Amino acid sequence: MDELIFRGRDRYRPSWSQLLILLVLLVAQGFAAAHGLGAKGFLWLAGGTLALSGLGLWVTVRSWSRVGPEGITICWGFGRGRTYPWDRIRWIDVRTVDAQGGTSSQVRMFIANGRRRALPGLLHSDLYPSPDFDEQFHRVRNWWELSTEASARVEPVRRFRDRITVTVAAVLATLVIAAGAAAFIVLRQP
Repeated sequence: MDELIFRGRDRYRPSWSQLLILLVLLVAQGFAAAHGLGAKGFLWLAGGTLALSGLGLWVTVRSWSRVGPEGITICWGFGRGRTYPWDRIRWIDVRTVDAQGGTSSQVRMFIANGRRRALPGLLHSDLYPSPDFDEQFHRVRNWWELSTEASARVEPVRRFRDRITVTVAAVLATLVIAAGAAAFIVLRQP
């Protein structure tokens, strides 16, 4: 079988909705700065926001997954990646999450130590449609089934964290950071 490679740069492109969210965030920071932080505070906030957004885009575009005879190699944008041999991979499935009025599906693998890893570059969503997603998932699963014994394949039990999506975690983190910044501004005023 042929080695499979899924690269972030082939799948992910910034969308207008993402740029609009960034613009709204910068405007909100501008209002916060006008009421307490001043020009210097706004420059720090805006610079930090743009730097983190740029870093996130850079890492996403550089991420990739490779499926081959030695196992599955995952790289999240830094270094050469980490290879998980077939004998350590216990299960492979698709996680589908309903979010923001649409669905998002990503292939993930479960490792012998109980951890799970999503395969970067192998995703289907309304924002990043992938017409061949099901076919690619079946190709990855075929590699796994041909490379492992049936007795080594163990479906994991569902946990609470399976219900918490990355989007929900990001929204909660953003709310906590915004509340912290608002509290800082309020407490700083005389």
